[in-house]
Amino acid sequence: MRRREFIAGLGSAAVWPVVARAQQPAVLIVGVLNSISGGRARELAGFRQVLNEGGYVEGRNVAMEHRSANGQYEQLPALAADLVRRRMTVIAALGAPAAVAAKAATTTIPIVFEVGADPVEMGLLASLSRPGGNITGVANLNSEVGPKKLQLLYELVPTATIIGLLVNPANPGNEIRTKVMQAAARTLGVEIEVLRASSERDVEEAFARLAQKRVGALVINPDSLFTGGIEKLVALTVRYAMPTIYNREFASAGGLIGYGVNLADAYRLAGVYTGRVLAGAKPAELPVQQSTRVELVINLKMAKTLGITFPTSLRVRADEVIE
Repeated sequence: MRRREFIAGLGSAAVWPVVARAQQPAVLIVGVLNSISGGRARELAGFRQVLNEGGYVEGRNVAMEHRSANGQYEQLPALAADLVRRRMTVIAALGAPAAVAAKAATTTIPIVFEVGADPVEMGLLASLSRPGGNITGVANLNSEVGPKKLQLLYELVPTATIIGLLVNPANPGNEIRTKVMQAAARTLGVEIEVLRASSERDVEEAFARLAQKRVGALVINPDSLFTGGIEKLVALTVRYAMPTIYNREFASAGGLIGYGVNLADAYRLAGVYTGRVLAGAKPAELPVQQSTRVELVINLKMAKTLGITFPTSLRVRADEVIE
């Protein structure tokens, strides 16, 4: 992904045209299409706050229609079609599967996405700097931080010659991330064992195969299915004594290492663009933004459970250490 094509700073992005806003209907409707169970309440609170700061207050001059697939991606096309039938002013598609479903559902209603892979490679748009069409949004660094996750895990468990990669094949962004991770593994001189899971039962079966494949550590690719069942993931890593790295929430929920993008930041940026569209801006003219904030969290309690000692080099780099 070419970062120079991104607009990383908000600057004037947060200034929404008052005149254009005044010309809009009294009540605007934002459709929120989400993949994850529970809809990421904390991150969505930031999304709403940004809209409020721009003068768009739910229940006053904005209505919000929420649709969540609860990790069942096959439901997203029908949910997106329902939002289109209800004539949303703008659709906020949060997550790669939701973005793909929204794009397929309409070519006229503006769409603001938040995705963790290159939106050009995903086929969402032709150019980051000049999106064209009815879609734009925010791309976070999930694909870029994947190799760093692998490096961190290898630094912690240098004896691991085979590292597992848990992915959900139903997520359109994971094919891109998997290729990036395989290339990074070759650089480190380790083997990647890809484990695919698109349901809770698949996740349990994937962990059961770890010992058979002689996997010494595990990287989990970002996915709504995995995040929605994060406590179960933590329990499985304990059951199979598997050093594992996932997103920030993973460490907060008791997992060993969390490293990744700050989704609250990405959602806020998506909120800025949603507000600009409500004010009359055209998605075709809004360059894709990039959310660049990443965090490293380590959990010493889980390390003790697994019999692992964090090297000082990792501890001093952590943004948060959970005792």
